[in-house]
Amino acid sequence: MRDGIHPEYVDATVHCSCGHTFTTRSTKSNIRVDVCSNCHPFYTGSAGRLVDAAGQVERFNRRFNIKKDQ
Repeated sequence: MRDGIHPEYVDATVHCSCGHTFTTRSTKSNIRVDVCSNCHPFYTGSAGRLVDAAGQVERFNRRFNIKKDQ
């Protein structure tokens, strides 16, 4: 491999908006994210943020006259 073309990896601290913090490695030392595995509904099993998805599917089906039997 050529010298001098690869970025330097450092220990990075990831800060989530829920307050959870963890350490990983990245080219940046500080990373801020909106959703992490501690607060994401897929990993936590809570459907609080996914409630609106069902309404969107029903709205789509009504808009295009899609019946459940099809």
